[in-house]
Amino acid sequence: LFPIAQRALNGATIAEPAPYRDVAGLEHFDKVIDIDQSPIGRTPRSNPATYTGIFTPVRELFAGVPEARSRGYNPGRFSFNVRGGRCEACQGDGVLKVEMHFLPDIYVPCDQCKGKRYNRETLEVKYKGKSIHEVLEMTIEEAREFFDAVPALARKLQTLIDVGLTYIRLGQSATTLSGGEAQRVKL
Repeated sequence: LFPIAQRALNGATIAEPAPYRDVAGLEHFDKVIDIDQSPIGRTPRSNPATYTGIFTPVRELFAGVPEARSRGYNPGRFSFNVRGGRCEACQGDGVLKVEMHFLPDIYVPCDQCKGKRYNRETLEVKYKGKSIHEVLEMTIEEAREFFDAVPALARKLQTLIDVGLTYIRLGQSATTLSGGEAQRVKL
């Protein structure tokens, strides 16, 4: 159905459709999008906040609070992928890998950050009373309420709520999402 709709709506011929007689009702659509169940990220660092583009404005909000400005912090400080704000003991992963030789490796919470991914100085900066770690631990529903006064974030979070993802956490590793959850995050 996708190749047929794409040809009718966009004039595109990405793939040859299977044989068909007729498809009615395409005039009621203005576009068609192909969303599959492939993972949204193959690393534990990818999460719903990074995939949807929510993480960048959240980091900008944190960088804009008076405490962060007085310390000279920029949005990069609030990324667990960049030196400066992340916990260097675990490289911002929040866990340490323990090699078990003949058994599967295990992961234990980092002793320094206690699984929070950031260093103490970064966690001291609060936006509306919450640290960056506490925000990433919020469910989509909690985050929607928390960022109600930030229209760009509220809109994206509302879309995730509309597709039934109220319960996943903003910072939940993409590798832990089911195929259906990943598919809905892509919407």
